[in-house]
Amino acid sequence: MRIKYSNCLVGLTRLKSSLPYLLLLTICCPASAQQKDHPLNVLFIISDDLNNSLKCFGNSAVKTPNLDRLATRGVRFDHAYVQCSLCNPSRVSFLSGLRPDTTGVHDLVTPTRTYLKDYVFLPQYFRHSGYYSAGIGKVFHTGAGFEDPVSWDIEIREWGKYPQTNQIALYGEARGFRDSWEWMKLNISDAETPDGTVARKAVEIIEQTRPAEKPFLLGVGFRRPHRPYSAPAKYFDLYPPEQIALPDEPLEHVKSIPLAALTYDPEKQDMSQAKRREGMAAYYACVSFVDAQVGVLMQALDRNHLWDKTVIVFIGDNGYHLGEHGGMWHKESNFEESARVPLIVVAPGKKKNAVSPRVVELVDLYPTACQLAGLPVPKGLQGTSLVPLLETPERAWDRPAFTQIQRKGFMGRSVRTERWRYIEWDEGKKGVHLYDHRRDPSEYVNLAEDPKHADIVKQLQNLLRQARASVPRPGQPRE
Repeated sequence: MRIKYSNCLVGLTRLKSSLPYLLLLTICCPASAQQKDHPLNVLFIISDDLNNSLKCFGNSAVKTPNLDRLATRGVRFDHAYVQCSLCNPSRVSFLSGLRPDTTGVHDLVTPTRTYLKDYVFLPQYFRHSGYYSAGIGKVFHTGAGFEDPVSWDIEIREWGKYPQTNQIALYGEARGFRDSWEWMKLNISDAETPDGTVARKAVEIIEQTRPAEKPFLLGVGFRRPHRPYSAPAKYFDLYPPEQIALPDEPLEHVKSIPLAALTYDPEKQDMSQAKRREGMAAYYACVSFVDAQVGVLMQALDRNHLWDKTVIVFIGDNGYHLGEHGGMWHKESNFEESARVPLIVVAPGKKKNAVSPRVVELVDLYPTACQLAGLPVPKGLQGTSLVPLLETPERAWDRPAFTQIQRKGFMGRSVRTERWRYIEWDEGKKGVHLYDHRRDPSEYVNLAEDPKHADIVKQLQNLLRQARASVPRPGQPRE
């Protein structure tokens, strides 16, 4: 059945459980959520292409009152990293609890289950463990072969990447060498937008549609701030472009960056500062718009007294560049701006209004959700539960983060510790970089060729090699 909601097309799918999945879950996960007297709900919120441009994450120029309030209810992770800085492979990774080298998904064209076949994804596991599982908006990557109907009791897909022409009050764009973007100031209300529809349909499921006797796992995926930067006009009015501050970068630092790391040709860069401010203002408008939709969900939790019964996870699916490093835009890099994302976890009985400075990964979310819900953690997951950090946010935590991105014919890989980021391209053959985040949080000074840091380079290189060797490849047996 397909339902038309304003300018976004929503597909509704109901599916029955299949025997192969049930057999697999019986082997790996013998307990069910129904064995708990009061199982917790799980609300999993994903914002597309969202970097850390939120007030609660330190960007005071961006207005995000709802996410700021959400952060006071739980733990804000200041150093959370994706396993791939691109939508499809990142989502397949954190929804499977497996790294991209195991999922075999590194790009936007490889379908979700190309190599994982009958693997049980996070929402599917909760579904077969007694939860009512609903996916609204962009949770898995969008399109045939990428969505995962077996994960959901109900699936509502929105296809609202571009607004209708008659909804656009004002339009702008910048065209450069691999750094283009478009913005669209809309003449419609929040509720008439695709993301506004997603938020309100999620509220309907919370309040009306779901079986009252079952806990729910609700995946809510917002498209914004993914380009085109499209939102109702009132959000654009918050950010006059001329008031946007640009970072004062040392331009000579680009010379120390391997060409493989850049997503643009430094000889052809032509985006002016005025255009960059215009793009940043539009991006910030979309962040505030997403914040307002999160507010709609929070109001539903308030009305229905669900805060003490619900785990809330809020993330960006990958980071995003806004012109850093001489002109990088969008994502697909191993720099901090692209690899780091906002992560907020609210869990009943855990710390509130707390910040964890520890390095964590989105691959950790699957085991974390299981432990918080009281479900057995399936074998073979490649992350680790963050529950200890939800209880003691500053406790010792010696786990680095690994991020990768595929270029044409080779891979770029990064390891991030609390102090260092080390990046290599094509196993070092196309360049390496090392940054000391204690002294250089913006990653301007490449120390990889400094003899004084040779030991650090070697240590981090070995860490990267060891981690890669320990991860099963696509089609290899998992634990």
